[in-house]
Amino acid sequence: MQVSLRHMNTVAVGFWGAFFGSVALMLAGSLLAYVRSMHAVALRAALTAALSALFVVSYLGWLPISDSGTEARLLAHIAAACSALLGLMLLALMGVTRRPDRGYRIRASMLGFSVLVVLTGWLLPPHQALALSSLLALAVGLAALVVCIRGARRGDRLAWMAVSGVFFMLLAITGLSTIALGQVHAWPVHALSAVAGMAYLTTISAALWARYSYLIELREVMAHGPSYDPVTRMRSHAETGQMVGAMFNRPESASRPVGVIAISIGNLYALEKLHGRGAVNHALFVCASRLRRGVPTDVEMGRLGDDGFLLLTRDSDDPVRLVEVARQVAQRLAQPVSLSTSPDPAAPESSRASWVADVGVGVLAAATPLMRPSTAVSMARAMSRTAWSFGSRIAWFDRDIRQIAELPLTDAIG
Repeated sequence: MQVSLRHMNTVAVGFWGAFFGSVALMLAGSLLAYVRSMHAVALRAALTAALSALFVVSYLGWLPISDSGTEARLLAHIAAACSALLGLMLLALMGVTRRPDRGYRIRASMLGFSVLVVLTGWLLPPHQALALSSLLALAVGLAALVVCIRGARRGDRLAWMAVSGVFFMLLAITGLSTIALGQVHAWPVHALSAVAGMAYLTTISAALWARYSYLIELREVMAHGPSYDPVTRMRSHAETGQMVGAMFNRPESASRPVGVIAISIGNLYALEKLHGRGAVNHALFVCASRLRRGVPTDVEMGRLGDDGFLLLTRDSDDPVRLVEVARQVAQRLAQPVSLSTSPDPAAPESSRASWVADVGVGVLAAATPLMRPSTAVSMARAMSRTAWSFGSRIAWFDRDIRQIAELPLTDAIG
């Protein structure tokens, strides 16, 4: 039953290589999601990729088992376990298992039926046991397809994406079962199965992100309440004041300075006059997104007035790190962006304008408790506005000359 790479058509090898490349990309994306504290998304995406890869490797006969009977028995177990777990994750994605009592019954039924199929398989010859487990995988897929279609008919937009994913999953299972049970090695069957597997991973990844992205925003709303800013998805100006007070009043802040980075954008008023408030909101949204992607995870962020942002960190003993964060911020925010000048973000290119933020960054290591929090923020904000006149767009307080000075983009701080 094994399909050796040496005997597989080159085209088939290429398609399966692309599939495992998709698996690797999905695993890398799940790792990135985990780093960004999206643990639910990361776990389910990683499990989906890993179980799909295990299913494919097993059905292609790439496991290091020489005896065909033993291999078929193992494949039957893998097929039952993978289909049950993937089915449960898909039902959870659709919200079917959200209620505790209903979720318990569904999970118990799914796992119990899988165990029954495995035990029944031991009463059959190995290859018939594998065929039974393959039928279980198809049955789970068909049941999930029915659930997704019902959700789509109720108006759930995500359900249509899930319908596509389940359809591709059924196509891949059918192709792999044909390869494993029917000893079919024609490259079109391999190509179709691999493409269906890649389409399944792609649609499920998109569905996972669509389902859980709103939970990420909901978590921020619940954390900050009415002080949450929906434009930038950050703390509002009022909530930023509370963040400053909490940062400066922490016990560890008494022994080391608080790193304060203020950012001011000087051309938002002109942008509003030219293209309206919608373009300004788009610009703030893009700038905030770049900040979230570019700053370290230990840096706290929030709005600072109508035209700026405030970054705080307690790890400012090393001035080089604080300066490096400021430089990264200045470089990221100064990159051009295509702004929508229409209420519809999907408007054609004629409704878009190229814009570059006139950024000013002020850097301050505020000694505590000698400097009051409000004084530190005001001073950093004043430096950020002064930085508009500097070529590097970064200003800092030079303690040697005891005045605000330009901070070059490349020179290191000793």
